[in-house]
Amino acid sequence: MRTKALLTIAALVLSTSALAVQKKKGAAAPPPPPKLDLSKPEDVITANRKLHASTIDGKPVIFDFWGKTYSRVPGERDRLLFTWHAMNIRATKTVTDDKGQKGYKMVSREVVFYEDPATGEVLRKWKNPWTGKEVEVLHVANDPVNQAATFPVGPRGPAKWAGVSQNGLGTLALEVPLFYKNPLAGEYQENVGGYYHATEMFLFYYRDEELLDPTKDSINVQVGWTRLSSWLPWMEMSGRAGELYFHGTGLKIQSFDQLSEVTRKEIEANYPIYKTPPDLDDTRPNETSWTYFKKVMDSKKK
Repeated sequence: MRTKALLTIAALVLSTSALAVQKKKGAAAPPPPPKLDLSKPEDVITANRKLHASTIDGKPVIFDFWGKTYSRVPGERDRLLFTWHAMNIRATKTVTDDKGQKGYKMVSREVVFYEDPATGEVLRKWKNPWTGKEVEVLHVANDPVNQAATFPVGPRGPAKWAGVSQNGLGTLALEVPLFYKNPLAGEYQENVGGYYHATEMFLFYYRDEELLDPTKDSINVQVGWTRLSSWLPWMEMSGRAGELYFHGTGLKIQSFDQLSEVTRKEIEANYPIYKTPPDLDDTRPNETSWTYFKKVMDSKKK
């Protein structure tokens, strides 16, 4: 019995010593999860969600951007009309379709504040250089601007990654051509006529290492934005020949406090609901600067 006890004690000592050596050397770490594979439609959906928002349901993400707006009229030089600051606050939610595919939907709202290019102050009135009339400025306050659910395989086939990468840096180009019946047509002909015709062009810049890292729910993104459109309705251009182009840059930020001072102060004073994204189950029709203008004008008439 004494011999058996001694053997047991010796075994415990050896086991304890081996454990101590293992701890000293460091226990073998579990292998990292595999990187996203952008040849797989389900990973493309995850990458898109990380780029545009976050893979965590309900986590607010903000794009802060700023730039200039110019006129283009046949036979005259382009004019710098105003500068602007803008933001879009958004969140996503995981959804499942009737085939069992997991995808996501996105909800958001956005503002654009027009500024005096000389002072940087938010414009309240603006003198139209073509008509000589001073008009009231109506800033963009679109709520909501939601995105329909996207899935690995949709009506157009499997999702494909459109980004291009070189030396670890990636760029994703996105064009959004718009052409639809203008909601102001009819009794608002002094503001705008015909169909709404515009194009928005985005460039998203990111790092491949972050995009493909499965442990990151969101990534750092820089963005370039260009928009070609008709005159803004509050300019009261009465269908004059010409158009506007907006050119700006910006980035994804993680909190409202990181917004530019101009944007943050204007939201806090006049647009407080834009400090948070819409409800994840929001089903309202999307707002545009034209439908918003119509609501404001109709309200004034009432």
